[in-house]
Parts: sequence; C-alpha cells; structure tokens
Amino acid sequence: KPSRRLNVIASQLCAAADGHGYEEEAAALSKADILALRRSHFCTAQSVSYVNTDPLLIVRGEGAQLFDERGRKFLDTRNNVCHVGHAHPRVAAAVAQQAATLNTNTRYLHPNICLLAQRLASTFPQGSGLEVCFFVNSGSEANDLAVRLAFARSCSREVVVVDHGYHGHTQQTIEISPYKFDHKGGEGAKSNVHKVPCPCTFRGSHRGPDAGQRYAEYVEAACKSAPGGKVAAFFVESGMSVGGVIVPPSGYLKACYQAVRAADGVCVADEVQVGFGRFGEHFWAFEQQGVTPDIVTMGKPFGNGMPLAAVVTTKSVAESFNNGLEYFNTFGGNPVCCAAGLAVLDVLREERLQANAAEVGAYLREQLAVLAQTQLLIGDVRGRGLFVGVELVRNQSSLEPATPETSAVCARMKDDHQILMSIDGPHDNVLVIKPPMCFSRDDVDTLIQAMDAVMGSLPANLATNSMGHTPT
Repeated sequence: KPSRRLNVIASQLCAAADGHGYEEEAAALSKADILALRRSHFCTAQSVSYVNTDPLLIVRGEGAQLFDERGRKFLDTRNNVCHVGHAHPRVAAAVAQQAATLNTNTRYLHPNICLLAQRLASTFPQGSGLEVCFFVNSGSEANDLAVRLAFARSCSREVVVVDHGYHGHTQQTIEISPYKFDHKGGEGAKSNVHKVPCPCTFRGSHRGPDAGQRYAEYVEAACKSAPGGKVAAFFVESGMSVGGVIVPPSGYLKACYQAVRAADGVCVADEVQVGFGRFGEHFWAFEQQGVTPDIVTMGKPFGNGMPLAAVVTTKSVAESFNNGLEYFNTFGGNPVCCAAGLAVLDVLREERLQANAAEVGAYLREQLAVLAQTQLLIGDVRGRGLFVGVELVRNQSSLEPATPETSAVCARMKDDHQILMSIDGPHDNVLVIKPPMCFSRDDVDTLIQAMDAVMGSLPANLATNSMGHTPT
C-alpha cells in the first residue's frame, strides 16, 4: 500500500539521520581523505578542478551559489548543468516524489515521458517538423544516437565537423570531435571525417562582415570533396564552449545547411551547452541564425543535474531509423528524470529565466566591455545571453594568448574572492561564463569587481610561475 511504502521510506530517512546509514561514514571523511580515495580508486584521466592549488569539497548548492565543507560560499559562474539553479526546490520535489512512487523503463506506458515529449516539441519553431523525441542519459549519448540516425538515412558515412568542436566521450562522438581526436592522446581524424575551420571572428582567418559566408565555403568544399559528393551529416555546436565561446557569424549556418543538404546530408544542431534559453533571445541557439536543423541534440541543462538528454528530429529522419533494429534505452526517459525535465520547463517559464538570461547577459557584456577599457589583458568579449567568453591576450595587436595569466586569474578568483570560473579555448586563454540561469545583476557586479581586482594585481613574468595550468 502507498501509505506503508511511504512509512518505510520515512523510517529509512530517520535511520540515516540517526547515523545508521552511509551518511555517517561520508560525513566523517575529511577533504584529504576524499582526495586520497579519489587518487586510489579513479583513473588520473578523470581530472579534479583546482587540483594545482586547492581542490574544493562542495557539499551544498543553492541558486547560483555553492558551499564547501567549511561553510564558505562560492559564486558559481561556470555550472550550466544546474540550469535553473542548484538544488532548485521545485525540481528536487518533483524528483523526490516520483522516486518515492515509481522508476522503471520506457516499455511501460507512463504520462511523464509522453508529456515531456509534447512539451519539448512545442519549444521548437512552428512548422520546423522537429517533433520525434528519443530520450537518453547524456549529451554524449544524444550525439552518438544522432550519428546513427544520420547513417540510417544515407549510404554515406562521411561527416563534416568544425575544428575545436566537442560532441561527447563515446568512441563514435570522439571520432567527430576535433577537441578530442586532435588532442594529446587522440588518434587524429578518421578518413570519413572532414574537419573545417572554426568560424572564429577574433583570431580566425575571416573577421569581416562576410565572415559567415567565407567560413561556410569550407563546409561546401568539404561536401564536394567527399566520395561521390555525398555526406551523411554536418555536426556543429550552436555555441562552441570548449572552442572558446564561439558564436557562428551571421549567415554561417544558413550557407552551411544549404551546402550539406545539396550533398544529401542532414544538419545536426548540438545544443548541449547552449539550449533551453541560455542565449536569451531564443530558446534554442540555432534560432539566432534563422535556420531549421534536421536533428537537435541536448543534454546538460535538461534535468538540472539529473541524467536527462534527448534527440529531437523529424518524422522523415526517424522513419529511416525504423529499419527493423529495435532501439531501447534502459534508463533514457525514466519517470524520475522526466519529472525533473518537466519541472525544469515549468521553472524556466514561471521564473522568466530566458528573459533573465537576455537581460543579465546584456548587462554582463556591457560591464565586461567597460572593464576591458582599463584592463588591457582583455582582448575580446563575446557571446549571447548567459553564454559569455572573455579572451585574455598579452598583446592587443599580435593577440598572443595570455595562457599563464588566465590560469592565475581563475585560481585567484577562487582563492581570493570565492568565485568559480572555467577556462577553455584552443590556447586555454578564454574565461567561460555560463552560470545557472538565475544569475543576477548583483552577481554580475560581484564578478566584475573581483575580476578588476585580480587583473589589476597580477604579478609579472607569469610564464615562469610555478602554479601551472589551472584545471577547471
């Protein structure tokens, strides 16, 4: 009976509170203990943030704040996973209630997954045809499935990708991610993968008003050079995070999509980093280019920390996938994670977080532009909404990357001001700001004041500084 089940759950919670569960053991571990256990039982390929200075033991979150074991409060400018804010009570309640009721696979009918699919499809532009949903557990899994969808409708296995792009950590997504296959330990591009230049207008080859068209010409050339002039897919992030916050220049996607479709390929918009209103003006970042992709992938923010991701495509693409080989995902779209996703969509609407991203993001870029007038370390400020990059350079003319300085800024923002930032870009010299969507104007003021103080007091000769790179 439901009442008996809830009583059992309540008794278990009481037992945990009395110190009879794993909670007592976890609470007794010091930060040194935890770091030692981490080093004993995890591969060193799994990095720890700030390990070169003082790694953080984070025990609680609220809104745009994180708290460590000492009760210190850190302003979080980097966590786009907890999209509507850390430990949002609406999401937490939805997850707890559903977990206490049922969690099972999608072969059974359940309202949560169907309602979530309907709500998700309604967020896409009217007439886009983006209405068939596959629920998975991560952005990597979503992009992996997108490759399968593209291959199912085409005889081609050629894929066009953008330099510095990142689409996931499965074998298949690593093979379409220059950020991984060109990195130390990577194996380079496979023969079926065609890499085109990143459409960067700050330090790239094309920086003028025609940059979008000029960069798109590389995509057209890649399609024409593919065997038979045919490709299966073109993958591009609508906003490139690890690439250093690269927002495609005007006209880029429209020209790229035209070339890819002429080569019988599908266009995949990777919205894992920037979807769900982060750009402010639009719910999906690809909309700012006035295009309609054939497949959209999403991940990180969807479940506000719960493992929820999705692929949304057209009926035409989906039908090509229905070739007799069943697709089943044990955990994808489970009732608990779908409850989280539904709650996230509710909160985005009710708390006007997309509008907040537009308003606060514009204020953030304005204040960064003002800061750049006195802090010449800042070479460029770019982005949309609450997806902002600050590229640091040593010389405004040569654009020499200020890589050591960027690590120093990031470390001191954490140590001196309790503000968490992240570093990305090919030269590790871009501060990436992509906070929870509840980030406020007051948070912006706190961030700017701290950046001004840190940048204004950096020591000279940081190239020989022993601190090294700050992993974030």
